[in-house]
Amino acid sequence: MNEIDDISPKTVKNGLNTKILGQDILFFDKIDSTNIKAKILAKEGAKEGTLVIAEEQESGRGRLERAFISPKGKGLWFSIILRPKFKITEASKCTLLAAVAVALAIEELGVTPKIKWPNDIVEGNKKLVGILTELEINPDKSYAVIIGIGINVNFSNFPENLKNIATSLKIIKGEKVERAKLLQRVLYFMEELYNKAQSEGFDEILNLWRKYSITLNKNIRVINAGDKSEITGRAVDIDEDGALLVSVNGETVKVLAGDVSIREVGSRN
Repeated sequence: MNEIDDISPKTVKNGLNTKILGQDILFFDKIDSTNIKAKILAKEGAKEGTLVIAEEQESGRGRLERAFISPKGKGLWFSIILRPKFKITEASKCTLLAAVAVALAIEELGVTPKIKWPNDIVEGNKKLVGILTELEINPDKSYAVIIGIGINVNFSNFPENLKNIATSLKIIKGEKVERAKLLQRVLYFMEELYNKAQSEGFDEILNLWRKYSITLNKNIRVINAGDKSEITGRAVDIDEDGALLVSVNGETVKVLAGDVSIREVGSRN
Protein backbone atom coordinates (compact mmCIF):
# COMPACT_ATOMS: atom_id res chain seq x y z
CA MET A 1 0.00 0.00 0.00
CA ASN A 2 1.23 3.49 -0.86
CA GLU A 3 1.99 5.92 1.92
CA ILE A 4 -1.33 7.62 1.16
CA ASP A 5 -3.93 5.19 -0.18
CA ASP A 6 -6.41 6.22 -2.85
CA ILE A 7 -9.85 7.55 -1.89
CA SER A 8 -10.70 9.10 -5.25
CA PRO A 9 -14.33 8.85 -6.45
CA LYS A 10 -13.42 6.07 -8.90
CA THR A 11 -11.86 3.97 -6.15
CA VAL A 12 -14.67 4.60 -3.64
CA LYS A 13 -17.33 3.68 -6.21
CA ASN A 14 -15.52 0.48 -7.22
CA GLY A 15 -17.26 -2.07 -4.98
CA LEU A 16 -19.60 0.40 -3.27
CA ASN A 17 -22.75 -1.52 -2.38
CA THR A 18 -25.27 1.31 -2.01
CA LYS A 19 -28.10 2.70 -4.12
CA ILE A 20 -28.10 6.29 -2.83
CA LEU A 21 -25.23 7.16 -0.52
CA GLY A 22 -22.01 7.94 -2.36
CA GLN A 23 -23.46 7.69 -5.85
CA ASP A 24 -22.53 11.36 -6.34
CA ILE A 25 -19.08 12.21 -4.97
CA LEU A 26 -17.21 15.50 -4.73
CA PHE A 27 -13.54 14.97 -3.85
CA PHE A 28 -11.13 17.65 -2.65
CA ASP A 29 -7.43 17.41 -1.97
CA LYS A 30 -7.84 20.22 0.56
CA ILE A 31 -10.93 22.01 1.86
CA ASP A 32 -11.91 24.21 4.79
CA SER A 33 -14.63 21.80 5.97
CA THR A 34 -16.60 19.09 4.19
CA ASN A 35 -19.67 20.04 6.26
CA ILE A 36 -19.48 23.66 5.15
CA LYS A 37 -19.27 22.56 1.51
CA ALA A 38 -22.07 20.01 1.94
CA LYS A 39 -24.37 22.64 3.47
CA ILE A 40 -23.80 24.91 0.47
CA LEU A 41 -24.48 22.04 -1.92
CA ALA A 42 -27.62 21.07 -0.03
CA LYS A 43 -28.90 24.64 -0.28
CA GLU A 44 -28.23 24.53 -4.02
CA GLY A 45 -30.30 21.36 -4.37
CA ALA A 46 -27.67 18.60 -4.38
CA LYS A 47 -29.05 15.07 -4.58
CA GLU A 48 -29.68 12.98 -1.51
CA GLY A 49 -26.67 10.79 -0.81
CA THR A 50 -24.13 13.28 -2.17
CA LEU A 51 -20.76 12.59 -0.56
CA VAL A 52 -18.19 15.32 0.04
CA ILE A 53 -14.79 13.91 0.91
CA ALA A 54 -11.38 15.52 1.38
CA GLU A 55 -7.84 14.36 1.92
CA GLU A 56 -7.34 17.27 4.30
CA GLN A 57 -9.50 19.79 6.15
CA GLU A 58 -8.07 23.14 7.19
CA SER A 59 -11.00 24.09 9.42
CA GLY A 60 -12.55 20.79 10.48
CA ARG A 61 -15.19 21.31 13.13
CA GLY A 62 -16.54 19.17 15.91
CA ARG A 63 -19.44 19.64 18.25
CA LEU A 64 -19.74 22.97 20.12
CA GLU A 65 -17.47 24.56 17.48
CA ARG A 66 -14.41 22.64 18.66
CA ALA A 67 -11.61 22.21 16.12
CA PHE A 68 -11.21 18.74 14.63
CA ILE A 69 -7.68 17.96 13.45
CA SER A 70 -7.80 16.30 10.02
CA PRO A 71 -4.41 16.17 8.24
CA LYS A 72 -3.72 14.88 4.74
CA GLY A 73 -4.00 11.18 4.11
CA LYS A 74 -4.38 10.19 7.76
CA GLY A 75 -8.11 9.68 8.03
CA LEU A 76 -11.52 9.78 6.46
CA TRP A 77 -13.00 13.27 6.50
CA PHE A 78 -16.38 13.34 4.78
CA SER A 79 -19.96 14.58 4.83
CA ILE A 80 -23.19 13.07 3.53
CA ILE A 81 -26.34 14.93 2.48
CA LEU A 82 -29.65 13.30 3.47
CA ARG A 83 -33.15 14.46 2.62
CA PRO A 84 -35.31 12.44 5.04
CA LYS A 85 -39.02 11.80 4.78
CA PHE A 86 -39.40 11.85 8.55
CA LYS A 87 -40.22 14.99 10.50
CA ILE A 88 -37.48 17.48 11.26
CA THR A 89 -37.93 16.74 14.97
CA GLU A 90 -36.48 13.28 14.24
CA ALA A 91 -33.36 14.65 12.54
CA SER A 92 -31.20 14.81 15.69
CA LYS A 93 -31.30 11.01 15.85
CA CYS A 94 -29.31 10.87 12.61
CA THR A 95 -26.24 11.45 14.80
CA LEU A 96 -26.96 8.21 16.65
CA LEU A 97 -27.67 6.45 13.35
CA ALA A 98 -24.31 7.55 11.96
CA ALA A 99 -22.48 6.49 15.12
CA VAL A 100 -23.97 3.00 14.92
CA ALA A 101 -23.11 2.72 11.21
CA VAL A 102 -19.48 3.65 11.85
CA ALA A 103 -19.27 1.30 14.84
CA LEU A 104 -20.57 -1.60 12.73
CA ALA A 105 -18.02 -0.89 10.01
CA ILE A 106 -15.11 -0.58 12.45
CA GLU A 107 -16.13 -3.75 14.24
CA GLU A 108 -15.56 -5.66 11.00
CA LEU A 109 -11.88 -4.73 11.32
CA GLY A 110 -11.62 -6.62 14.60
CA VAL A 111 -11.73 -3.45 16.69
CA THR A 112 -14.16 -3.05 19.60
CA PRO A 113 -15.63 0.45 19.30
CA LYS A 114 -17.77 2.15 21.92
CA ILE A 115 -20.04 5.16 21.49
CA LYS A 116 -19.72 8.04 23.93
CA TRP A 117 -22.95 10.05 23.97
CA PRO A 118 -23.87 11.69 21.75
CA ASN A 119 -21.39 11.70 18.91
CA ASP A 120 -17.95 10.25 19.63
CA ILE A 121 -16.68 6.74 19.03
CA VAL A 122 -13.90 5.71 21.35
CA GLU A 123 -11.60 2.77 21.95
CA GLY A 124 -10.07 2.42 25.38
CA ASN A 125 -11.49 5.86 26.33
CA LYS A 126 -9.55 7.51 23.49
CA LYS A 127 -11.41 9.29 20.70
CA LEU A 128 -11.41 7.47 17.38
CA VAL A 129 -14.31 9.12 15.51
CA GLY A 130 -16.15 12.42 15.69
CA ILE A 131 -19.58 13.10 14.18
CA LEU A 132 -21.24 16.45 13.55
CA THR A 133 -24.86 16.65 12.35
CA GLU A 134 -26.25 19.92 11.00
CA LEU A 135 -29.45 21.03 9.26
CA GLU A 136 -29.99 23.11 6.14
CA ILE A 137 -33.57 24.41 6.20
CA ASN A 138 -35.09 25.85 3.03
CA PRO A 139 -37.62 28.72 2.84
CA ASP A 140 -40.34 26.19 1.93
CA LYS A 141 -39.63 24.38 5.24
CA SER A 142 -38.07 21.35 3.50
CA TYR A 143 -34.74 20.42 4.96
CA ALA A 144 -31.55 18.45 4.51
CA VAL A 145 -29.45 16.69 7.14
CA ILE A 146 -25.69 17.01 6.74
CA ILE A 147 -23.71 14.37 8.62
CA GLY A 148 -20.00 15.06 8.93
CA ILE A 149 -17.77 12.20 10.03
CA GLY A 150 -14.08 12.20 10.87
CA ILE A 151 -12.33 8.86 11.41
CA ASN A 152 -8.75 8.70 12.62
CA VAL A 153 -7.53 5.92 10.34
CA ASN A 154 -3.78 5.93 9.71
CA PHE A 155 -2.36 8.33 12.29
CA SER A 156 0.93 7.07 13.72
CA ASN A 157 1.72 9.90 16.11
CA PHE A 158 -0.65 12.46 17.53
CA PRO A 159 0.45 15.92 18.71
CA GLU A 160 1.47 16.00 22.36
CA ASN A 161 -1.79 17.60 23.46
CA LEU A 162 -3.84 14.78 21.89
CA LYS A 163 -1.78 11.69 22.69
CA ASN A 164 -3.71 10.85 25.83
CA ILE A 165 -7.18 11.51 24.43
CA ALA A 166 -7.11 10.31 20.80
CA THR A 167 -6.20 7.15 18.92
CA SER A 168 -6.37 5.70 15.40
CA LEU A 169 -7.21 2.41 13.76
CA LYS A 170 -3.56 2.02 12.76
CA ILE A 171 -2.42 2.43 16.36
CA ILE A 172 -5.03 -0.05 17.57
CA LYS A 173 -4.42 -2.67 14.88
CA GLY A 174 -0.69 -2.13 14.40
CA GLU A 175 -1.14 -1.83 10.63
CA LYS A 176 -2.56 0.51 8.01
CA VAL A 177 -6.22 0.32 7.13
CA GLU A 178 -7.47 0.76 3.56
CA ARG A 179 -9.57 3.88 3.75
CA ALA A 180 -11.71 3.37 0.65
CA LYS A 181 -12.94 -0.03 1.82
CA LEU A 182 -13.74 1.31 5.27
CA LEU A 183 -15.67 4.21 3.74
CA GLN A 184 -17.64 1.79 1.56
CA ARG A 185 -18.69 -0.20 4.62
CA VAL A 186 -19.67 2.92 6.57
CA LEU A 187 -21.85 4.08 3.67
CA TYR A 188 -23.39 0.61 3.33
CA PHE A 189 -24.38 0.40 6.99
CA MET A 190 -25.55 4.01 7.03
CA GLU A 191 -27.85 3.43 4.06
CA GLU A 192 -29.24 0.24 5.59
CA LEU A 193 -30.01 2.01 8.88
CA TYR A 194 -31.35 5.11 7.15
CA ASN A 195 -33.78 3.08 5.08
CA LYS A 196 -34.90 1.26 8.21
CA ALA A 197 -35.42 4.56 10.06
CA GLN A 198 -37.57 5.87 7.24
CA SER A 199 -39.71 2.76 6.97
CA GLU A 200 -39.85 1.50 10.55
CA GLY A 201 -38.63 4.29 12.81
CA PHE A 202 -35.54 4.49 15.02
CA ASP A 203 -36.27 1.82 17.65
CA GLU A 204 -33.78 -0.75 16.33
CA ILE A 205 -31.13 1.93 15.82
CA LEU A 206 -31.54 3.18 19.40
CA ASN A 207 -31.18 -0.39 20.67
CA LEU A 208 -27.99 -0.86 18.65
CA TRP A 209 -26.74 2.45 20.03
CA ARG A 210 -27.35 1.16 23.57
CA LYS A 211 -25.35 -1.98 22.73
CA TYR A 212 -22.29 0.08 21.79
CA SER A 213 -22.68 2.77 24.47
CA ILE A 214 -19.85 3.48 26.88
CA THR A 215 -21.91 6.18 28.59
CA LEU A 216 -24.88 4.25 29.94
CA ASN A 217 -24.69 2.89 33.49
CA LYS A 218 -21.75 5.19 34.26
CA ASN A 219 -21.47 7.91 36.88
CA ILE A 220 -20.93 11.04 34.82
CA ARG A 221 -20.60 14.80 35.06
CA VAL A 222 -22.68 16.86 32.65
CA ILE A 223 -21.29 20.31 31.87
CA ASN A 224 -23.59 22.84 30.24
CA ALA A 225 -21.82 24.39 27.27
CA GLY A 226 -23.41 27.77 27.86
CA ASP A 227 -23.15 28.71 31.52
CA LYS A 228 -20.71 25.90 32.52
CA SER A 229 -23.09 24.71 35.24
CA GLU A 230 -22.70 21.06 36.21
CA ILE A 231 -24.78 18.13 37.31
CA THR A 232 -23.44 14.79 38.48
CA GLY A 233 -25.43 11.60 38.22
CA ARG A 234 -25.74 8.21 36.60
CA ALA A 235 -26.52 7.82 32.89
CA VAL A 236 -29.42 5.36 32.87
CA ASP A 237 -30.75 5.38 29.30
CA ILE A 238 -31.60 7.36 26.18
CA ASP A 239 -35.22 8.20 25.43
CA GLU A 240 -37.10 7.82 22.13
CA ASP A 241 -35.68 11.18 20.99
CA GLY A 242 -32.09 10.11 21.66
CA ALA A 243 -31.73 12.42 24.66
CA LEU A 244 -29.62 11.16 27.55
CA LEU A 245 -31.46 10.36 30.77
CA VAL A 246 -29.42 11.01 33.91
CA SER A 247 -30.45 10.02 37.41
CA VAL A 248 -29.61 12.87 39.79
CA ASN A 249 -30.50 12.43 43.46
CA GLY A 250 -33.37 10.13 42.59
CA GLU A 251 -34.78 12.34 39.84
CA THR A 252 -34.38 11.79 36.10
CA VAL A 253 -32.89 14.70 34.18
CA LYS A 254 -33.19 14.82 30.39
CA VAL A 255 -30.02 16.02 28.64
CA LEU A 256 -30.38 17.19 25.04
CA ALA A 257 -27.80 16.70 22.32
CA GLY A 258 -25.76 19.81 21.58
CA ASP A 259 -26.18 21.35 25.02
CA VAL A 260 -23.54 19.52 27.01
CA SER A 261 -20.23 17.79 27.08
CA ILE A 262 -19.81 14.72 29.23
CA ARG A 263 -16.91 13.48 31.29
CA GLU A 264 -16.77 10.46 33.52
CA VAL A 265 -16.47 11.44 37.15
CA GLY A 266 -12.82 11.56 38.10
CA SER A 267 -11.66 12.14 34.51
CA ARG A 268 -9.93 15.31 33.39
CA ASN A 269 -10.58 14.73 29.69
